[in-house]
Amino acid sequence: MTTQKIPQNSLEDIKVSSKLKLAALWASLMFIIIYLDYFHLYMPNKIEDILKGRVFIFDISQGFLLVALAIVTTPALMIFLSVALPAKANRWANIIIAAINIPLILFNLTGEAWLHMMMGALIQVILLYLIIYYAWKWPRIEI
Repeated sequence: MTTQKIPQNSLEDIKVSSKLKLAALWASLMFIIIYLDYFHLYMPNKIEDILKGRVFIFDISQGFLLVALAIVTTPALMIFLSVALPAKANRWANIIIAAINIPLILFNLTGEAWLHMMMGALIQVILLYLIIYYAWKWPRIEI
């Protein structure tokens, strides 16, 4: 029997579950979404447009705000659902919802797209692809 020698100054590397990885990716995505929306307010004339009741080509209405809330609620809920759902439902929910979010993220680049918006969209798409990847590669039980 051989024993493995562990160097004295080694760092412990704890294996993180797929659920926690997915929840962390969704949380990271939400931070980027929130900050991009916040930074959008610093762009010239955006506050004036909002005060006039317009965002991009859309009138600000109850319907517009309801759709906007639905769009950001889904990734926000996925932080919790990634931890709470059973593995099979969790895997498919992450794959489907991440795939649906990619075109929504890219839609935000229509019209006037500044460099920070393009960089933010790239980061968001990478995070969504990582969500799809980790959900797709969910570890299987060996029988």
